[in-house]
Amino acid sequence: MSSRTSARQAPKTPSGIRPRKARRESLPAAVERDEHRDSPLGVFDSGIGGLTVAAALRDLMPSENIFYIGDTARVPYGGKSQQTIERYAIEITGLLLAERAKIIVVACNTASALAIPKLEDWLKVPVTGVIQPGAAAAAAATRNGHVGVIGTRATVYSRAYETAIHAIDPEIRVTSQACPMLVPLIEEGWLDDTITDQVIRRYLEKLVRAQVDTLVLGCTHYPLLKDALQRFVGPEITLVDSAHNCAAAVKKLLAKEDLAADEQRLGKLEVALTDRSDGFLRVAEQALALQVGDVQLRTVQAGR
Repeated sequence: MSSRTSARQAPKTPSGIRPRKARRESLPAAVERDEHRDSPLGVFDSGIGGLTVAAALRDLMPSENIFYIGDTARVPYGGKSQQTIERYAIEITGLLLAERAKIIVVACNTASALAIPKLEDWLKVPVTGVIQPGAAAAAAATRNGHVGVIGTRATVYSRAYETAIHAIDPEIRVTSQACPMLVPLIEEGWLDDTITDQVIRRYLEKLVRAQVDTLVLGCTHYPLLKDALQRFVGPEITLVDSAHNCAAAVKKLLAKEDLAADEQRLGKLEVALTDRSDGFLRVAEQALALQVGDVQLRTVQAGR
């Protein structure tokens, strides 16, 4: 890890956050927008899982700068309350705004399910998550009208995917399964391991027996286990990768808001963590083919 470990803290009311009850401000004026186009996409997750989104963003939009924060000091988010997740999301977003992020990408299904309304209320920069793009992809992919969803307890209990899928097609049947042990295994780097295979079998047997034909990977960590998951469920079940679909949604949002970077340039990826993670670089570089470089450290300062 780099020696650059200065603990830059987010201001309590950083630029980009407004008082909770203030009206949403308009996008920057045209002159300011030109400057914003060069600003990074601000991406965050509870740990390394959101790097699957960062990798998808790099593949789809290589001209965009990306500043990624993994909240490794507090991973996983999946077993925590909505109030706690909202607070974490606001605190990490403050760090991204300190980096002049032009858009906030919530690369975490748990935070997308529980914290985006709060972020939308506070932010004057665009914010997007992974639930809606994944739900739309699942609704389009299913052939027999039965979709499975796997995720953290918080994501599954929120019924966010079920709600989003039924908003598209109320006739689709949704069966969900919480898989709380998968994130720690992924963070540990156990992507190709007999223990991980056993855990996958224990969690997914019910979904296979229920004859789902589409499976939403409802956690951005899970694409790192895509090969193992597909191996267990078989080729007949289509896996919906929330990272890829989120990246496509971000590209559309940038075009809509006229914030896309000049396509002639090559963007850069910067990564920060809230605590050291020994396996972080190894997993990112081996599983995602990402050249992360120096990893910075950030200290979270609780907001008001």
